[in-house]
Parts: sequence; C-alpha cells; structure tokens
Amino acid sequence: MKKILFLVFVTCSIAISGFGQTAELFPKGEISATDNHTGTIWLNELSKPDSILNYSIAVATYAPGAKLDWHIHPAGQVLIITEGTGYYQEKGKPKQIVHKGDVIKCSPGVEHWHGASLETDFAYFAVTPAQKGKTIWLKRVTGEEYKAIK
Repeated sequence: MKKILFLVFVTCSIAISGFGQTAELFPKGEISATDNHTGTIWLNELSKPDSILNYSIAVATYAPGAKLDWHIHPAGQVLIITEGTGYYQEKGKPKQIVHKGDVIKCSPGVEHWHGASLETDFAYFAVTPAQKGKTIWLKRVTGEEYKAIK
C-alpha cells in the first residue's frame, strides 16, 4: 500500500509541475450537494476504490471560505495542495495555514477539518485508502474555529 501511495504522489507531483494548476489538468467536477461542508466545493473523483487498488483519488476545489465539517478517515488520507491557500486543523491542535505545494498527512482515526481561506480558491488531490471504511462526518466547524489562528 505504501508503494502505491508513493507512486500516486509522484505521478500527481509530475502532473502538477508539468501542466500547471489542477484546474488546467482536471475539470472541477460537480458541486457537492452533500451536507458535510459550508460554502461551495466541487469534487471530481478520478479513481474509485476497487478489488485491486483499494483507495480513491479525487480533486477537490473550494470557493473562498468553503470548508469541510470535522471528520475522520478511518485509514487516513494524503492531501496534495495544488492551488491557493487554506487551513488544516486536527482536534486539540492549532490551525495550520497550508499553501500550494504542501502535502498534508491526515493520520488514521484523527478528527480534523480543512478548507479555503477567505481570500482564495483552494484545491488539492486527495488520496484516501478505503480498506477501513468511509469518511465519518462529525459537527460543523464553528466561526471561531475557522477565524482563530493560534
């Protein structure tokens, strides 16, 4: 599994450096109609898990200020930031500012959220192993959590 994730990371890195921003390489996809976020988020699922490769790869694009609710990935997730400035926060830790080119490792079972800054669009490739189940959605991110930078 580690070799597969490494291969995906290298492939995405080459694609990003060779072709520019995510939006130029892959379409934004569809606006998410789920009730697990605030603001406008587009999702393009590039590869769904199957019996051979049990992880998904997606491109997520956020309008300024859009953010996901608190959630957990049972098997973890890797985010490769391809556009803009955003935030990532794990429960009990300070919010981090992340930028194009950053890589975030969301550890398995760790409650966290991520979203766009108020000023810019924000996009990333998400690589999510599926062998331990789907994302577990929790509560909304409060305005204080979103605004507070410690």
